[in-house]
Amino acid sequence: MTGLVMFAAALAALVIGYPVAFTFGSVALVFGAIAAFVEMMPDPTFMMVAEEFGSMFSMMPFRIYSIMTNTILMAIPLFILMGLILQRSQLAERLLESMGILFGKLRGGLAISTVLVGTLLAASTGVVGASVVAMGVISLPVMLKHGYSKKLATGTICAAGTLGQIIPPSIVLIILGDVFQQPVGDLFQAALMPGLVLVGCYILYIIVISIIDKDAAPEIIVPEELKKGAVLRAIIAIVPPLALIIMVLGSIFMGVATPTESASVGALGAMVLAAMFKRLSWDVVIESSLETVKITAMVFAILIGATAFSMVFVYTGADYMVEEFMMSLPGEKWGFLILSMSAIMVLGFFIDFIEISYIVVPILLPIAEAIGINPLWYAILIAMNLQTSFLSPPFGFSLFYLKGVCPPEVRTTDIYRGVVPFIIIQLLVLASIVIFPAIYGLQ
Repeated sequence: MTGLVMFAAALAALVIGYPVAFTFGSVALVFGAIAAFVEMMPDPTFMMVAEEFGSMFSMMPFRIYSIMTNTILMAIPLFILMGLILQRSQLAERLLESMGILFGKLRGGLAISTVLVGTLLAASTGVVGASVVAMGVISLPVMLKHGYSKKLATGTICAAGTLGQIIPPSIVLIILGDVFQQPVGDLFQAALMPGLVLVGCYILYIIVISIIDKDAAPEIIVPEELKKGAVLRAIIAIVPPLALIIMVLGSIFMGVATPTESASVGALGAMVLAAMFKRLSWDVVIESSLETVKITAMVFAILIGATAFSMVFVYTGADYMVEEFMMSLPGEKWGFLILSMSAIMVLGFFIDFIEISYIVVPILLPIAEAIGINPLWYAILIAMNLQTSFLSPPFGFSLFYLKGVCPPEVRTTDIYRGVVPFIIIQLLVLASIVIFPAIYGLQ
């Protein structure tokens, strides 16, 4: 039972606020020592325990070297840099303002434009926190100013911001590609249709709620001077980032470039776009680079800690206990899917997708393969599930990101109530992927 107690201890440490990057590594060391002591019973000596502890972690340097030289994971900092350049050069703000004017005359137009911009940001950043914060700072004050309900405004921003979990080039999909040993390009292609269906459902919900409750999303009076040339300004704001996204994803889908190569082109392309709009400066480049280093260091620190954790977890034999339990579930494939998806969603309330991807998924993956589940389909289900957990109260990460930049009049309960309809939409889309995978080309 050591491995299961270890998992519970890691969750407890996270709940009380212990830093994520150090939780799994420190818990692995403590419980690794306990496991080594138990292994040497009934007559353990210090040297025997130390030798067993050392053999447990003997492969750790090779694992770290493998992580640091993994060409798939090299795409992560490059895609992060691409997104931060677009954000800090204010191209995202320009995009949102132009589309807000373009759709403003429609009921719910600002919310619809927020979803569309969130889609473009997801396809250009792949970082949920950056998208939610950017739209919270730019879009939320505008929607509140024009009389939008707090629930609809905050719910729309959280939902649109988390699209970066499923829409390529998602960091989640890159990590899952590494864990599943599947080509990242195939995962990007498989995730595109579910992501677009989700966007369409969001927009449909906004249109319906705007018709039913006219006070939730009132029509906006746009001054005549702003109407003139609105379409041209929107095109100028949309086309360059869209061309960059098509170039990056298109080169991956067509097999012209690897995800890492495309990510480097995307980062350079983001700088070119910023220069075209005269928004590129040394400050933008330096700030974006420093933030990229911070985020990347956090990701890899968590990854190394998760690797140590999984080594001890496997050493204790807890993975066999989980596998035996999962394989004995009624309903076989469907019982496994329901329980594994429920477990991932609950864990998503407490821990980040990186830890789930490198600790929980490797335990579930052999079971899924033994049952005969399509790995591509299962990976997309996990990515969609993680996106839902990002929104779910009370611990959804996106909710905290938005609350951090909200004006004082927006309460936490407003955000919680606002995301509920979007969570239901996500669950319905997730259910449709489970029941009708052929529609999404995942069978």
